[in-house]
Amino acid sequence: MEFLTELLTQNAHRAHWIVFGAIVLAGFNIPISADLLILLSAVIAATIMPENTWLLFLSVLFGCYFSAWCAYWLGRLAGPKLSRFPLFTKLLSPARMAKVKRFYEKYGLFALLIGRFIPFGVRNCIFMSSGMSKMSFLKFILRDAVACLIWSSCSFYLFYKASENYQVLWGHLKTFNLLIFAAFSVTVIGFIWYKIRKKARQTSINLS
Repeated sequence: MEFLTELLTQNAHRAHWIVFGAIVLAGFNIPISADLLILLSAVIAATIMPENTWLLFLSVLFGCYFSAWCAYWLGRLAGPKLSRFPLFTKLLSPARMAKVKRFYEKYGLFALLIGRFIPFGVRNCIFMSSGMSKMSFLKFILRDAVACLIWSSCSFYLFYKASENYQVLWGHLKTFNLLIFAAFSVTVIGFIWYKIRKKARQTSINLS
């Protein structure tokens, strides 16, 4: 991911193509974070290439949409055989697949929508389980079109607005870090004081 981050920032004028391709590859369970790519796209749109904002957003939207297609067909064509490979072993464990399948069958579109907001392989697990259960591809892409549009739009917009106001956020971040440091210091001092008091009390009891 560090390579992708550097590649995107150094080639901001064609970042939309890189983002689209990378997100599609993520559909094959290649360890590429779609969430990080959305964040980087929004940052580039807000700070480096504002004239390419719509291109970057569309690359995110269609990249995420087609990435789900790849995961669906991967599950449908390869199915359980994938669990033999180390890359898929944890993602496609029987327990996890059964849980995702039950949730998906029960909630349908809602499951896709919620799944879109959950990283760490859950998205692809839902998409692949849809393919493995031989769910209608038309039904899948129609449902996911809605889920993908909502998730991509919300994520890109939030990251974009945050990046647009990064100077203000940076100032707050410094204050937040100082508060965290102060809280940590107080906690450490309090813990040391408590240990000293406890030891002194124990010594007093032993002497008496």
